[in-house]
Amino acid sequence: MPRTDAFIVRSSDQVPKHPLLKRFPVPRNFGVTPGSRIERGRTWAAPAGAVRTKAFEIYRYDPDGDDNPRLDTFEVDLDACGPMVLDALIWIKNNVDPTLTFRRSCREGICGSCAMNIDGANWLACTRYIEETGTPAQIYPLANMRIIKDLVPDLTHVLAQYEMIEPWLQATTPAPDRERLQAPEDRAKLDGYYECILCFCCTSGCPSHWWNGDRFLGPAALLQAWRWLTDSRDEAAGERLDLLEDPFRLYRCHTILNCTRTCPKGLNPGKAIAQIKKMIVDRQS
Repeated sequence: MPRTDAFIVRSSDQVPKHPLLKRFPVPRNFGVTPGSRIERGRTWAAPAGAVRTKAFEIYRYDPDGDDNPRLDTFEVDLDACGPMVLDALIWIKNNVDPTLTFRRSCREGICGSCAMNIDGANWLACTRYIEETGTPAQIYPLANMRIIKDLVPDLTHVLAQYEMIEPWLQATTPAPDRERLQAPEDRAKLDGYYECILCFCCTSGCPSHWWNGDRFLGPAALLQAWRWLTDSRDEAAGERLDLLEDPFRLYRCHTILNCTRTCPKGLNPGKAIAQIKKMIVDRQS
């Protein structure tokens, strides 16, 4: 029976099927500006007496300095830290290199602060087990964003795009004396959308946002836009759709679905964007 999944990539280590790709590999750092070429950094050995250790290759960069980005290697004592990648980063900062910089807050997969690229996939460091990572584990900041330092990306632009979709309830009818009531079936329509924690793993992993990030709003902002469009209490659907009906803000989405694949909360931004497109078509018919 013929295979139907010949084009599915199941692993980042998968060998190219076609010989042409083997004969003409693209050199590392090909066409990359000097300031973006990642160099090999320092190696920090495991503490004396450590029994269970694991190597972490961590991206380091300080834009205030003159050095290129580098990968520092840290040997972590697994018996001295917790089971999550974030625990390893905290152990490194507390015991090895206090200059290592990263964001973290809740440690429960709720705040989205510790989003980073772990072994090539965007995820939350607080919910990724160390035992699930490669050897060595490779930790980078979210892609397609200016780096403030080390693993800390600048979220100014993506947060401005989130603000653009006006993520708050808008209603013209007089406010009731108490809360605005909502039927259970209407409330259920918000499931799968309101849970977004704005970690921006999806936006960082979206090729369309890489190409047109200045004008394409990206999957995180558009998922939030659909969350308000589908809310039965909101009365500004027309204005919201007018804002989104644009060749770039919405329609630069090509349904690549990297956003859905990488969402650490299991949400489906690609479906939300498709629902917005459908709503625009429906109101035109």
